[in-house]
Amino acid sequence: MKKYLAEFIGTFALVFCGTGAIIINQETQGSITHAGVAITFGLIVMCMIYAFGSISGAQFNPAVTVGFALSGRFDKKDALPYIGSQIAGAFLASLILKFLFPINQNLGASLPAGSSMQSFVLELILTFILMMVILMVSQGSKEIKPFAGIAIGGTVLLEAMFAGPICGASMNPARSLSPAVVSGNMADVWIYMTAPIIGALLAVGVWKMLNQPE
Repeated sequence: MKKYLAEFIGTFALVFCGTGAIIINQETQGSITHAGVAITFGLIVMCMIYAFGSISGAQFNPAVTVGFALSGRFDKKDALPYIGSQIAGAFLASLILKFLFPINQNLGASLPAGSSMQSFVLELILTFILMMVILMVSQGSKEIKPFAGIAIGGTVLLEAMFAGPICGASMNPARSLSPAVVSGNMADVWIYMTAPIIGALLAVGVWKMLNQPE
């Protein structure tokens, strides 16, 4: 239960701070700025990794959990409880944000600025890159592992910075599902439920190729 509670709290913090930054940026006519939103996502991911990494592995993302389960580095029987904990934490965050900002229309939901296919491809590639970084740094040497939180949080920040204005740079089905459901903006949620999973699975395939013995 400690692992599941850690995933719940970590995902709650991610959605509360990340989508909260989007909402507050809208409510205050851009005081946080797009760069500030991207930095918020990167920093909260980094902080939660260092806070809960030793308890649950700090996944906070159903796509990452699926990727780890299929990579053989995570017990498959824990996958569904992990994902359930992540989704529950995300929904609690969105419900609290709805209570705090009842007139906000989107609640930080991931929305494509262009075509659905454009955002689908972007989300797939972004999640592929993120999953590759997670897999590589989490299995690195003892000198590299202490910097895993910085590398992963930095990747989230980087990808949110350049791709956020087009696709939202979600890379996380839980982060996108909860504000979409709570706000009622469900039309494009399929992009953010499928593309990150596919991107994570592709990353696992490439990671396995890279780690095959010569």
